Amino acid sequence: MGWQYQHIFYQQRLADNGMEQSMSRKGNCLDNAATEQVFGHLKDEFFRGLDTPSFPVFKENLASYVVHWNTRRRQVKLNGLTPEEFRNQYLRTNGAG
Repeated sequence: MGWQYQHIFYQQRLADNGMEQSMSRKGNCLDNAATEQVFGHLKDEFFRGLDTPSFPVFKENLASYVVHWNTRRRQVKLNGLTPEEFRNQYLRTNGAG
């Protein structure tokens, strides 16, 4: 558990915005694995070495990277599909799309 999750300021901000803090017990990293993988790739592929002149430019570049990640970046773990293709394939196969 990171300190920010235990910090009263962070907890109050969540509550003020109508969110409920959800955490598993200490030592259970499995629920974070997918998120950690995405953030790891984000740091390696997008952020590392980036020198952005302003926050609006950073936001625009990040939004473009997220589109790239979901629609153009093929992933071995998804059998060579993009996340969008993988989701659409799943939905077609399972009658939800």
